[in-house]
Amino acid sequence: MRHLVPGIKRSPLVNVVRLSGVIAPGRRLGSATLNDASIAPVLERAFSKGRPAAVALAVNSPGGSPVQSAMIGARIRRLSLEKSVKVYAFCEDVAASGGYWVASSADEIYVDASSVVGSIGVISASFGFHGLMERYGVERRVHTAGDDKSMLDPFRPERAGDVERLKKIQARIHAAFIEHVKARRGVRLTDENLFTGEIWVGDRAVEVGLADKIGHLVPVMKEEYGDKARFNVMGQHQSLLARFGPGAVADVFGMAEDRALWARYGV
Repeated sequence: MRHLVPGIKRSPLVNVVRLSGVIAPGRRLGSATLNDASIAPVLERAFSKGRPAAVALAVNSPGGSPVQSAMIGARIRRLSLEKSVKVYAFCEDVAASGGYWVASSADEIYVDASSVVGSIGVISASFGFHGLMERYGVERRVHTAGDDKSMLDPFRPERAGDVERLKKIQARIHAAFIEHVKARRGVRLTDENLFTGEIWVGDRAVEVGLADKIGHLVPVMKEEYGDKARFNVMGQHQSLLARFGPGAVADVFGMAEDRALWARYGV
């Protein structure tokens, strides 16, 4: 075996981590889900196994939980600094919202000419059912200790105070997102109006500084580390029990939410 022969240097290794799916605290039936707990073991191996020359992140995510996005991004940065390993992000169909939060944790970001990136904002969406309940004579009974325990209850009319509180929460999360992107992208950002929730495609994302170049994973890594660079692809594995276990039926609404997130970006 060549790697056991003294004096013979091995070809550079690039560990590839696939980060694909909606970012959410738990797994959901029928759709790929990313969160810090599930991806942590994969990232730990990626930065350690085989003494990699670099870690490449293949990112394809419409976003989701801001907390999980921040935790994944912070883990990537910590491991990169601890192991002195450079990180590259390669955006596929979408790296938007929380997906871009994760991608911007890399040292360099590459996109396809048709990749959708950005959406640096915060959104909250729900439904209101109080009119439907009144129509069918359904009475809702909720008893709380604390006036705000039922804030934004979808089964009662929307209250202006609830919306105001929600917007304050969103503003804080948005500020944290902006701070992260500015810290990671720095002087590469060419426009202060990048944080409105707008999205950019391909070379336009490069122009405004949200990405560095157009390029795909294998060609770029071979250009950086030579034609003999080796690739080791890593990703999450989901058991049959997790896919079709007791919570499968209850997760149908989660699937609908996930599809709605992807649909916002035309995929």
